Amino acid sequence: MIFEFATAQRILFGCGTLRELPGLIPGTGRRVALITGSSAERVAPVFKALKECGAEPAAFSVSGEPTTDRINTLARQAREQQCDMVVAFGGGSVIDAGKAIAALLTNTRDLMDYLEVIGKGEPLSEDPAPCIAIPTTAGTGAEVTRNSVLLSPEHNVKVSMRHPKMLPTAAIVDPELTLSMPPEVTASTGLDAFIQLLEAFVSAKANPLTDGICREGIRRVSRSLHRAYKDGTDLEARTGMAFGSLCGGLALSNAGLGAVHGFAGPLGGMFKAPHGMVCASLLPAVMKANIEALEERAAENPALEKYREVAVMLTGSGNARLSDGLDWVNALCEDMPVSGLEAFGVTAGDIPDIVEKARQASSMKGNPIQLTNDELAGILADSLESPIHGNSGIDL
Repeated sequence: MIFEFATAQRILFGCGTLRELPGLIPGTGRRVALITGSSAERVAPVFKALKECGAEPAAFSVSGEPTTDRINTLARQAREQQCDMVVAFGGGSVIDAGKAIAALLTNTRDLMDYLEVIGKGEPLSEDPAPCIAIPTTAGTGAEVTRNSVLLSPEHNVKVSMRHPKMLPTAAIVDPELTLSMPPEVTASTGLDAFIQLLEAFVSAKANPLTDGICREGIRRVSRSLHRAYKDGTDLEARTGMAFGSLCGGLALSNAGLGAVHGFAGPLGGMFKAPHGMVCASLLPAVMKANIEALEERAAENPALEKYREVAVMLTGSGNARLSDGLDWVNALCEDMPVSGLEAFGVTAGDIPDIVEKARQASSMKGNPIQLTNDELAGILADSLESPIHGNSGIDL
């Protein structure tokens, strides 16, 4: 049993922990690049807290998916303002942007030198600037991951800037910050959190430590996501989702993901669609394909038993079968609701190109079994229409 586990230097979790931010700013006079989304009203208390503790914040906005051009621009502006620290306050895209900017404050070569797939994928030569990540959604777990997912419009693909030192210096996970998420954002981010936990659990790179984290995360998300979606003011459900999202980030950063996210990178670059919903569109077909491939070619693979364990956790029945887990997932997708890939503009003619690009995605390396091109194409074909194939009335 040999594995490595790494995460943020410090994690603060719980309602009201945002108040701890000033105590995480070392000394006075720090020039802080405050990376935020588009809501100036939401970030005002953070800006005020930074000022009151003696920091000099400079706000930079990231709207939507962070693109390679936007990150280059913001990093240059932050360097020009002599920023020596980053606070990222927002959803996964904002936190990914913050981690990339923290790295580029001290590593000043061209961004392409550090990007995977489309760039040179070279390691950072200098430690990134200190970075505090404060998520306002419960989905990506980006506050404890070592990469930044960036969109390259030129290449029509999402790729990662990745390095162990890109883990944030501190993560503040305050469930109260997620109370304002509307149902559609709760669904998209929450489904992503669930899928990340599932993929990390059955990953070929999983280990006993990530397994334990995934088990706890899956239990929390399976009983919290539907409640948070139906009632956004349910603080207990929001807390469960925030913790589940954190677990997903901890797990995937150390165990990797799988075919769902292997497809999601190319699809996110080629078509405009919420990341979580794209992943959810693919999940039932990927689960089915993985289970069938494991049963046919690798019945001794521990991932097969893990899929059975997931079915037990999701349904609460000790006698749950693999098909019951699939039924539960279908029921969840139906309730959100999740559309097929066609709703995002994907056609059958796009399948060969998507398969070719997905083959190069780093997430695909974690899939519990190597899928053939025909199997990958079949997943996409099955996911074009709504992924719902009927459910057995399982309670969510």
